[in-house]
Amino acid sequence: MNTVSPRALLVRGMLAGLLAGVAAFLVSYLLGESKVDAAIAIEEAGEAAHDHAEAAPVSRALQATAGLGTGTLLYGLALGGIAALVFCFALGRIGRFGPRATAALVSGGLFVTVALVPFLKYPANPPAVGDPGTVVRRTTLYLLMIALSVLLASAALILGRRLAPRLGNWNASVVASLAFVAAVGLAYALLPGVNEVPEDFPATLIWQFRLASLAIQATVWTTFGLAFGFLAERAIAPAVTPKEAVQPTS
Repeated sequence: MNTVSPRALLVRGMLAGLLAGVAAFLVSYLLGESKVDAAIAIEEAGEAAHDHAEAAPVSRALQATAGLGTGTLLYGLALGGIAALVFCFALGRIGRFGPRATAALVSGGLFVTVALVPFLKYPANPPAVGDPGTVVRRTTLYLLMIALSVLLASAALILGRRLAPRLGNWNASVVASLAFVAAVGLAYALLPGVNEVPEDFPATLIWQFRLASLAIQATVWTTFGLAFGFLAERAIAPAVTPKEAVQPTS
């Protein structure tokens, strides 16, 4: 393999992150915006009933297009850079995997630790769900769950590497995965829950919104893994340059 600087991989990671942001925007617009509109309609109906309706400073059309696109692109750009740095550390240290396989493993691992594990404890909620007075507490708990998930995943990787010489790679991976699941379950039990869904809010709408949110995260990390794996392989693998032309046999 050719030597390549982390900066070059970082640039490619951010480019792949932008592509992931574009894919996330499309999924968000197609799957999520209708759920947001329905939740906002419920919220506005409640505010109108109590004479507290206020005009939004930014139109809903702008929020659903330019605002959403800017947010998803910045989100993909930031995550792409972080994931590229994780890739630089992981390449060659988690087994004999090439750039594409390593990118897929990194993307899958980050999806689980950064998106799936926190989501299962503190799932996303649409507008009109949640007390505005507890937003700081809820945000803190969510970020804490992300931090714990990343730390526990890192500890599981270290455990798996140390057990591999004695148990073999497969058995060590199984033990480390089970330890990670057990530790996450303990964190779920110790951290306080959050349940601020109004009793009269449609359960189907919440379920659909949460599925759309998870689909957006899956789209981000799948797109990034595929795009970055391709870009990283082209940067790392040696270029194929035939040294001599094929001579016809006589």
